[in-house]
Amino acid sequence: MLKGFFNVPTPVNEAILPYAPGSAERAELKKALADARATTVDVPMFIGGKEVRTDKKVTMRPPHDHQHILGHFSQGDKSHVEAAIKAALAAKTNWERLAWEQRAAIFLKAADLIAGPYRAKLNAATMLAQSKNAFQAEIDASCELIDFLRFNVKYMAEIYQQQPPVSSRGTWNRLEQRPLEGFVFALTPFNFTAIAANLPASAAMMGNVVVWKPANTQIYSANVLMEIFREAGLPDGVINMVFVSGPDAGDVIFKHPDFAGIHFTGSTSVFQNIWKTIGNNIHQYKTYPRIVGETGGKDFVVAHKSANVDAVVTALARGAFEYQGQKCSAASRAYIPSNMAAEVKKKLVEQVKTMQMGTVENFTNFVNAVIDEKSFDKLENYIKNARKRNSGAKIWVGGKCDKTIGYFIEPTIIEAADPYYATMCEELFGPVLTIYVYDENKFEETLKLVDSTSAYALTGAVLAQDRYAVELATNKLRNSAGNFYINDKPTGAVVGQQPFGGARASGTNDKAGSA
Repeated sequence: MLKGFFNVPTPVNEAILPYAPGSAERAELKKALADARATTVDVPMFIGGKEVRTDKKVTMRPPHDHQHILGHFSQGDKSHVEAAIKAALAAKTNWERLAWEQRAAIFLKAADLIAGPYRAKLNAATMLAQSKNAFQAEIDASCELIDFLRFNVKYMAEIYQQQPPVSSRGTWNRLEQRPLEGFVFALTPFNFTAIAANLPASAAMMGNVVVWKPANTQIYSANVLMEIFREAGLPDGVINMVFVSGPDAGDVIFKHPDFAGIHFTGSTSVFQNIWKTIGNNIHQYKTYPRIVGETGGKDFVVAHKSANVDAVVTALARGAFEYQGQKCSAASRAYIPSNMAAEVKKKLVEQVKTMQMGTVENFTNFVNAVIDEKSFDKLENYIKNARKRNSGAKIWVGGKCDKTIGYFIEPTIIEAADPYYATMCEELFGPVLTIYVYDENKFEETLKLVDSTSAYALTGAVLAQDRYAVELATNKLRNSAGNFYINDKPTGAVVGQQPFGGARASGTNDKAGSA
């Protein structure tokens, strides 16, 4: 037994601060927002512990106020990717030989920094650059990331503690969990600051060295994450952050003999292309790379005729429109039985109309902007098509789109006459929910429809008071969702409580939030 395993703290999920009027945390966050808006930052890449800047500057703007400039980041090129790989490999020997307790201490320190002095700064950065309201930023940038770091240390200890049974006399069997031979590429998304940090951090915690490319629209808060990691004592070169185009990164990384693995969250098409590229280049690598990815979703809610109407309404309103539906787990398609369709429509429309939309600095706004103009244009096009005569769809509520000040799209609910209508099948990644009303007596047939409509299998939910219906749905939809919710919305998994990941076109199902 290695020393120190019993000294690993048992994690407790970080408490979510409410940011109520008059509270200290609300005042601190308001000040952090004001300070950030008043400052223009120049964000460098971090390679081998050095700040690297280039003459090519890219402007960072809040999605809800695209005339304001938060700052600029330095756009890199292939030479910076090569330098990051070199720096990572140079740091590898000392880092992987460092006692696991020492690695753990760094990330536990980072968690404490986020829980304490950096909480408001990290939340404010996430709110401004990714247009999250205060409560969503608190859940993501602070609480989930703190949980990832603390629980991952516990999981790391559990993995190292797994040893062969007692050896026979004269022999001693020992299992060594080695880091990968080479470097890991972490490719992270815009929508969750916690994911952006966890993908490089979880690999580094296990003794790996990392080249990290965050999404351009998350670089503003990624810069704060690097500040935290460095203050926590992360050695130079362990995590190297570069800002380069996808093709430039791929052209260098996926041809490098020391490429040992990728930790990815993003679109299904990008991940499939990465997998194909790795396969084509497999003969160039020293080892078979580990490929871990969580990708898209077309997440469903199925209501049975016995379901509680109010529960259905809440699951749809919160599941579809928190963070403008920009969660890979967000409710995107719903199947409502005919016996309750009218009541669900009435109550759901009423609830959606109470959702205020606007800037993140106004804490009464529930809905903010979508991430960028490309996303806005795509979503607006789907809504315009739904408005067309003979489209086979009608809009229950919402549908207004305005990008004059920010990329604002009202929470929109579409009813589709055809269960294979475009917005029932295609991933939208925005505040658009499509509903199909089915014959209340055709529940089992509808479950087959749910299972066959989408290539994705990330999250899904069934709502029913009839437990036989719940059991039927659980069995029929067994491969339709990696995270399956009963009488709840299909989003909101908590680290250490509901490990998260999906199968089919939704990823490799390596569960974040577990060993």
